[in-house]
Amino acid sequence: MLRRTARTLGLFVMTMACAVFGVSATAGTAQADSCYTWSRTLSEGASGSDVTQLQIRVAGWVTSGERLSYDGQYGARTAAAVKKFQSAYGLTADGVAGPATFEKIYALQDADCTPIHFTYAELNKCNSDWSGGAVPAATAKANALKTMWKLEAMRHALGDVPLTISSGFRSQSCNSAVGGSPTSRHLYGDAADLTGSPTLCRLAQQSRTHGFSEILGPGYPGHNDHTHAAFDPSPYWSAPNCGI
Repeated sequence: MLRRTARTLGLFVMTMACAVFGVSATAGTAQADSCYTWSRTLSEGASGSDVTQLQIRVAGWVTSGERLSYDGQYGARTAAAVKKFQSAYGLTADGVAGPATFEKIYALQDADCTPIHFTYAELNKCNSDWSGGAVPAATAKANALKTMWKLEAMRHALGDVPLTISSGFRSQSCNSAVGGSPTSRHLYGDAADLTGSPTLCRLAQQSRTHGFSEILGPGYPGHNDHTHAAFDPSPYWSAPNCGI
């Protein structure tokens, strides 16, 4: 409630300032957000860091086996992901990211840019500074943020059922301690092991349509008690007990 109240107050102040100084709002601007604020409407052909920020938040809304690039280019695939996001949340599904789309994103994220149903702590139960993995700490943390937004999409598609993460980022030492593969995606910060409800097979199957390219589950050695969902440059799915 405090975050929403502060945001409402900020909007009021900006509105009054515009009235006093005669400043008009930029077309496509939604109310300010404490994490990130888009200042223009985005559609196919647009490019820039604001497109990349959008791609991070809609990368979980893709077709089976597809992965959305975080390249800052608003192409057909980004437009399609935006359409799926819009449809999932009851917005006009036109593939154009404008005020209504941004307002929904603002409502779905906290001040640190994580989606409201996930935290950095859930994705890092190893060491809080994100160091010691296969990539620099800042990269591992950024990868974890992308993973969380994919999980947010999957959570919503499953009916807003809470997802339980048993393991996320691991340093080399943490990975060795649990017997992880020396090439594990956990070392990169872009993997999450899921347990609990929904069933592990349901989680494995659903992961295919939310941007994950490495999916390991029941029937794959060492994965009968969790479903592993991650990004991998070389896609690989294996959950034999689930028909994958």
